[in-house]
Amino acid sequence: MARLVFAMNVSLDGYVDHDGFAPDKALFRHWIDQVRDSSASLYGRRLYEIMRYWDQDDPGWDADERAFARAWRAQPKWVVSATLQDVGPNATLVRGDAPALARELKSRLPGQIDVGGTLLAHSLGQGGLIDEYRLYYHPVVLGRGTPFFAGPRPELRITDHRRIGDRAIRIACVPA
Repeated sequence: MARLVFAMNVSLDGYVDHDGFAPDKALFRHWIDQVRDSSASLYGRRLYEIMRYWDQDDPGWDADERAFARAWRAQPKWVVSATLQDVGPNATLVRGDAPALARELKSRLPGQIDVGGTLLAHSLGQGGLIDEYRLYYHPVVLGRGTPFFAGPRPELRITDHRRIGDRAIRIACVPA
């Protein structure tokens, strides 16, 4: 049975903002390994639209960017959206009951399934489906953006913490 893991970069004040800060080289390499090691991803519309960038080829990418793109393209993805008309290669568009899909994927797939998107993670967390939250804190205070937790915060227990590179600390938590 797979585990659902919601992991994202976050500012010190708890916001997710892909334009507000970026991972350093060490953290980017960590993300490459995370994507390679995951069985699949379950995305909400907004984050999937940002991540679709990796379906393209950019001649200016360095070796790490090309490695991330290869890993991301190889990973099966399910995208929950009521508005998208299509999704890219190796992705399945899903309309309807995200918690039911998450339960089905958890029972069918091995390993880890990454959850992408705060609203999707909130709905899955409300249903007790998120097995682990990983917050990658960066030394940035934004004062705005999308909160990592899109609603009432679940009671959590810290299971691990680790510095990655020079600019991030990962804190792993599980529901208490």
